[in-house]
Amino acid sequence: MPEFTPRELAWHITDSQGAFISESSVYRVLKDYDLVASPAYIVLTAADEFRHKTRRVHELWQTDFTYFKIIGWG
Repeated sequence: MPEFTPRELAWHITDSQGAFISESSVYRVLKDYDLVASPAYIVLTAADEFRHKTRRVHELWQTDFTYFKIIGWG
């Protein structure tokens, strides 16, 4: 069942075999046998300033840490 994710495989084993196995255990076993594909990472870099500047008070309520550029770190 190579098309299953570790979560789906753990659910299938639990549902069909009646034995519980956690998603993390399935992942570890699959990884030990080199059966887990590496996730595709998207590398983001922080900018010197926001692309979409705020124009009014309280326009920016939250942000992600990847938006901050910390000089001399990372």
